[in-house]
Amino acid sequence: MADDRQQAMTTTHDTVHDMALIGRATQQRAVVLGALVVAEGFISAQALHKRLVADGSSVGLSTVYRTLTALAEAGRADIFRDTNGERLFRHRPGPDHRHYLICTECGLSLPVESGPVEKWAGRIARASGFADVRHAVELSGRCPDCLRKEERAQTR
Repeated sequence: MADDRQQAMTTTHDTVHDMALIGRATQQRAVVLGALVVAEGFISAQALHKRLVADGSSVGLSTVYRTLTALAEAGRADIFRDTNGERLFRHRPGPDHRHYLICTECGLSLPVESGPVEKWAGRIARASGFADVRHAVELSGRCPDCLRKEERAQTR
C-alpha cells in the first residue's frame, strides 16, 4: 500500500514537472499526458485519442498531436516511426534519452543499452562544432513470440 502511494506521488510530481516543460498547462493537456504515461509501449496519436474518447474525454485529436509533439520536443516522450511512417510516442520517465528495439508485429518495445551511440553522437557534435544535436536510432524486427507464432502457423 505504501509503495502504491509512493508511486502515485512520484507519478503526480513527474506529471506536474512534464506539464511545466510543455507550455500552458491545460486540463486537456494533462489528460493527454496522463493517458500517455499509463499507455503500455509506443502508441500513435490516433490510438491514444481513441482511448481518450472511449474513456469519455472530449479532447480533440489536434490537441493530442500538439501535446505529444510538445512532450517530444521537451524531451519527455520518445518517438518511433512504424513501418508505415506513422509516429508512435512513448512517455520518457526521466530526462535521459532512450533507444528501443521494437517488434514490427505486436509493438513490444524493449529499451536497449545505447551508451556507444550516445558517445558517438557527442563526438560528432563536438568535432563538427554543432550545438543542440539530436539523433534518432530506430531498431525494429520481430520478437521471439511473434516468430514462434509464425512458425506454428506455417507448420499447420
